[in-house]
Amino acid sequence: MLLASCLLIWVQICKSSIIIEFCLRWQGQWMIFRILVCSMTVSQCISLLFLQAHAASAVLNFTENCTPEILAPYMDGIVSKLLLLLGNGKQMVQEGALTALASVADSSQEQFQKYYDAVMPYLKTILMNATDKSNRMLRAKSMECISLVGMAVGKDKFRDDAKQVMELLMALQGSQLEADDPITSYMLQAWARLCKCLGQDFLPYMSVVMPPLLQSAQLKPDVTITSADSDDDLDASDDESIETITLGDKRIGIRTSVLEEKATACNMLCCYADELKEGFYPWISLVAPTLVPLLKFYFHEEVRKAAVSAMPELLRSAKLAVEKGLTPSHDDSCVKQLSDYIIPALVEALHKEPETEICASMLDALNQCIQLSGPLLNEAQVRSIVDEIKHVITASSTRITERAERTKTEDFDAEEGEFLKEENEQEEEIFDRVGDCLGTLVKTFKTSFLPFFNEISIYITPMLGKDKTSNERRVVICIFDDVVEQCREAALKYYDTYLPFLLEASNDGDADVRQAALYGIGVCAEFGGAMFRPLVGEALSKLNNVIRHPDAQHSDNLMAYDNAVSALGKICMHHRDSIDAAQVLPAWLNCLPVKGDLDKAKIVHDQLCTMVERSDRELLGPNNHYLPKIISIFAEVLCAGNELATEQTSSRMINLLRQLQRTLPPAVFASTWSTLQPQQRLALQSALST
Repeated sequence: MLLASCLLIWVQICKSSIIIEFCLRWQGQWMIFRILVCSMTVSQCISLLFLQAHAASAVLNFTENCTPEILAPYMDGIVSKLLLLLGNGKQMVQEGALTALASVADSSQEQFQKYYDAVMPYLKTILMNATDKSNRMLRAKSMECISLVGMAVGKDKFRDDAKQVMELLMALQGSQLEADDPITSYMLQAWARLCKCLGQDFLPYMSVVMPPLLQSAQLKPDVTITSADSDDDLDASDDESIETITLGDKRIGIRTSVLEEKATACNMLCCYADELKEGFYPWISLVAPTLVPLLKFYFHEEVRKAAVSAMPELLRSAKLAVEKGLTPSHDDSCVKQLSDYIIPALVEALHKEPETEICASMLDALNQCIQLSGPLLNEAQVRSIVDEIKHVITASSTRITERAERTKTEDFDAEEGEFLKEENEQEEEIFDRVGDCLGTLVKTFKTSFLPFFNEISIYITPMLGKDKTSNERRVVICIFDDVVEQCREAALKYYDTYLPFLLEASNDGDADVRQAALYGIGVCAEFGGAMFRPLVGEALSKLNNVIRHPDAQHSDNLMAYDNAVSALGKICMHHRDSIDAAQVLPAWLNCLPVKGDLDKAKIVHDQLCTMVERSDRELLGPNNHYLPKIISIFAEVLCAGNELATEQTSSRMINLLRQLQRTLPPAVFASTWSTLQPQQRLALQSALST
């Protein structure tokens, strides 16, 4: 008894693989096990069962955060011992083993295929035979384990057993389950995992899955309201499933089990829409009226979060169904109808949402919905979105100011400081999402959005101040970058206001702010024309500071560096008359190829092709002095496949190399060829011979 108790405490305290292996191996030593059991009292046997159950829990703790590589050396021993525990016959031990086995499968993923044939028969047997009321949790755990094993090994391996498992679940779902049966929640989650595993092959089961799922999602909260000073003390209730809150003179009791089932169902609906895409379209007419009102379900945060996450998935499903001809009308009318239902509801819910974390999620969902709806939004809807963004910015600024005031109070301490830091990080997330929404609106409506941008600019321009956070400055700069890029000539009127901020921020201490500002300088150089020309000299100085900095190509700074190189290339392309090209172009060429920001790399290398195609004198240098450098850049880019250049740009490079091979004196081309690395020569030989 003492040995069992000590080991039990040991397992509870420790989570190392050595202890887990020891505890599980004890169960495998049958001779010792029989001797111990024969000499134990009932109490001691119970302690041994607890030890085995806790050993399984220790496996769970060990595996749930493991990578497949870390777990691999222990898999044979862990799985074999867990199978022994499954055959133990004691429900407490079996439940622990099932949970641990599910975690092992989830952590090891495709590596679990090796054990599938040995494990799945055990799991199906439990699912089929654990029919007594006392075994409800065991059966629920077997569902969880089967679905996680199926997801781990994949559809091809699971397919043969999937049909039988689905039939068992359908039969169980068709039976009369009691209201408090834990199987309901486990079954909802198991169906969703099976959907993820089977993908479109799951569609035939939707007619069985959806009715009870919708029923769970539509559950009404079980609420009891009493006076706060009533003798009926809800807090003293023996029912632990009731949670109480006091609002004013009222005490509200809420049965949490109902809310948890509702939240699970809502999450599953979102999961199905995400996984099945256009295949989910037939259910949208039932799901949307269920979930849209739950955007304001203030009894339970998880319900609201699930409803929020589902909004863009429903729109995406409808849009894909239209594109693939799966709707009765082959136009956007159904997308428009759904958008008109979802977006105003999201905006209204955002206005009333009390939790900043959910506000950020709502803004993210709204941004996705705007992207999906695009021009289907009318002016009134855009107006409501813009007005709500103003409200969000104002409310966030007010909260930040109030927190700053709290730091000045006498009782402010380090613990509260950490709490305030977390809250301010949530505000940053909100403002990030505001920037995303405004960027999407600009990209969608371009110049027609500028009247709204004029209103918004009053709210966001003050955030460029030095007293503001780097995140605020970065987001505002990104918004202006989008306006310049999308509206071009119509955006010239904003240059006087924003360009000085871009130039100053291009040398900011924060790498993300620098990157946004340097990108903006490149865009202004490309589209600014005469408005940008007077600032070319200052821009070159700022870019030079970034490019020549000793740590310019450190991993933290590389994206900003690449944007600086791109901006310099655009100045060379569009403002040649305002620079000393004989100095600037070789300096730019010396920065190539660009390898960090892959989007910028494609743009820069396309610029290089354009200059070479027009035989740019300053780029090639006197007597083609820089030609070997250009050919080596082409070689590096082509060696990287489609990573550093588009397919079209790569083709242009190959054509240019062939042209140079024909036109240059053989000795010059051979000399240039000899400067290349062996792998570069092989890449060029392969490209030129194709």
